[in-house]
Amino acid sequence: MARYFDVHPVDPQARAVAQVVAMLREDALIAYPTDSSYALGCRMDYHDGADRIRGIRRLDDKHHFTLVCSDFAQLGQLVKLDNSAFRAIKAATPGPYTFILPATAEVPRRLAHPKKKTVGVRIPDSAVTQALLRELGEPLLSSTLILPDHAEPMTDGWTIKEELDHVLDAVVDGGDAGTEPTTVVDWSDGYPQVVREGAGDPARFE
Repeated sequence: MARYFDVHPVDPQARAVAQVVAMLREDALIAYPTDSSYALGCRMDYHDGADRIRGIRRLDDKHHFTLVCSDFAQLGQLVKLDNSAFRAIKAATPGPYTFILPATAEVPRRLAHPKKKTVGVRIPDSAVTQALLRELGEPLLSSTLILPDHAEPMTDGWTIKEELDHVLDAVVDGGDAGTEPTTVVDWSDGYPQVVREGAGDPARFE
């Protein structure tokens, strides 16, 4: 059974955040709200975490996972950035964007795209996500919480608990996080390509 945490979306309770992070450090898989939708998340070093997410979402090994970061300094350790990418991404974060870039050696090989050696990164503008990341002190391996038979992400924490109680360890309910996933910008070829239009304005990368 998944533990249920009801947290304030703007001022999340420190005690609840600390309890969730303690579970993450023990290799928990959680559902949590971001600035674009609910997501699944676990520690980057949790070896079975990616497979658990793939199992819930029925994804193949070509799916780009996202490493959710607290700030630009953390993001810069995980992906290779040239000057133009650095400036453009720094200007767009925090916000509802995911950027696909070549992974550095800091990223476990099993998390990068098997052929391209790329990974998604993002810095969300969400008080709940930021509180979790600050307490954890490292990125979250993450994927949008869209179930295989759903067209949109799940939006209600209690519904997530009821539906995924047997496959999650915790649900962090921070209220309605919306149904629009991030705008995805692929920068792996040295220039921006918008591959999914979502909550972030794609015009700045077109």
